[in-house]
Amino acid sequence: MKEKDIAPAFAALGHEARLKIYRQLVKAGRDGLNIGEIGRLLGLPASTLAHHLGTLVQAGLVTQEKQGRETRNRADFDVMQNIVGFIADECCSGVDLSVLTSAAEAE
Repeated sequence: MKEKDIAPAFAALGHEARLKIYRQLVKAGRDGLNIGEIGRLLGLPASTLAHHLGTLVQAGLVTQEKQGRETRNRADFDVMQNIVGFIADECCSGVDLSVLTSAAEAE
């Protein structure tokens, strides 16, 4: 994955309400939650939740499934693992400072 692929997910999570919603969905696991359940847990109105969930869905972090009259919202755990993996992928691999020296010498 590249930064351009991951950036929309981080942008979506950059809002306090969306981060809270996403964390609740992660806590709920594979069963997910409907809008009413999320609203009761977080004290947010349904219209606000629908807006924020739409952003999370568009960023690929949340999936939605119609079940009768309600919509089940679930964290996409594969996407979450990809994001965590992207951040941790080069952990402690070192930084090549020689490029800084080369750039300074070129000036």
